[in-house]
Amino acid sequence: MKNANLKNIIKTKAAEFYNELVEIRRYLHSHPELSFEEKETAAFIMKKLDEYGISYKSNIAGGYGILGHIKGTKTGNENKVIALRADMDALPVNEENDVEYKSVFENKMHACGHDVHTSSLLGAAKILEQIKSRFSGTVLLLFQPAEERIPGGAKQIIDSGVLNNPRPDVIIGQHVMPSMEVGTVGFKEGMYMASSDEVFLTVKGKGGHAAMPYDINDNVLIASHIIVALQQIVSRNAKASVPSVLSFGRFIADGSVNVIPNAVRIEGTFRTMNEEWRQKAKEQIRKIAQSVASGMGAECEVEIKHGYPYLVNNIELTSFLSNQATEYINPEKVIDMEIRMTAEDFAYYSQEFPVCFYRLGTGNKSKNIMSPLHSSTFDIDETALETGMGMFAWLAVSYLAK
Repeated sequence: MKNANLKNIIKTKAAEFYNELVEIRRYLHSHPELSFEEKETAAFIMKKLDEYGISYKSNIAGGYGILGHIKGTKTGNENKVIALRADMDALPVNEENDVEYKSVFENKMHACGHDVHTSSLLGAAKILEQIKSRFSGTVLLLFQPAEERIPGGAKQIIDSGVLNNPRPDVIIGQHVMPSMEVGTVGFKEGMYMASSDEVFLTVKGKGGHAAMPYDINDNVLIASHIIVALQQIVSRNAKASVPSVLSFGRFIADGSVNVIPNAVRIEGTFRTMNEEWRQKAKEQIRKIAQSVASGMGAECEVEIKHGYPYLVNNIELTSFLSNQATEYINPEKVIDMEIRMTAEDFAYYSQEFPVCFYRLGTGNKSKNIMSPLHSSTFDIDETALETGMGMFAWLAVSYLAK
């Protein structure tokens, strides 16, 4: 293969930079910052880009976003542009891992692997800067804030226009997957992840003594009936061909053993993969919740926050990159993924650009590193960093050489 030499160079450099990347990842992991608060994280990234001699724009999209810029000096495809994206923010989770790089902040943790994404992109940036004489075209390094919180940093990046000049032909994103063994990567062509809307219901009525339900509105019972009734939206209204999920994770009835409260709060999420059905389902949520409450003598306030759209991977691009991944690692370690009902604000890019959002295996059963994303014990097998940075760099130069 004509690119075999370049592949070996990238692999060599990924191995050479591995120890540095472990230090970077551990610093980021121990110093997490929540969405729209990534000031020190951004400062750390800029310091590294300065060390690597990479130019960048900072404070993009009215926040802490950073857009690095590496231009290959080889002739050929000078006008091609690819963007590599990594998110930066952490979650409001209190870490329970007993490790030296444990979060130094209470209720802040990189429980979704964004420290890995940022580290991998920094490693790929260092590799690409050092081999820029070997490729033609431009690589944009997009360090994006606020993936975990609506409206999402991706939307702000797009709305800011920072990607208009130069405009990337494609955007690639990488995300950790603890259920996949370290050393593997996963791809899914076409529809991959769901849209995500947040549902907030407040049932209001006359509360009072639990021993005299005939004199009050039993708002707890009414709220329970609403939750049960809303399940028919998916089970009886969604087409079998359209994946849909409506789940409620919070039910607050702040009464007592013998007190029915005046209000009950319910919070949940609705996810699907069809925009027409998405809008129809939200209307049905509102209608059913209000009619059930009204029929039982109370009222229900409904607020639905419009969240991220569905994520669809460009079929041609994803097929090409999946094939390139088999050139970089053992083909048996390139996995075909299934659709997921989780959501990602990377989906906004998929509505505007051809994209590929792929998975990086970070689990290791032999080391008992298997905790799921968003858990207080999530961690990674750090050897995934070598694969993460090398794969990012390899896919970028492979696309530019296409």
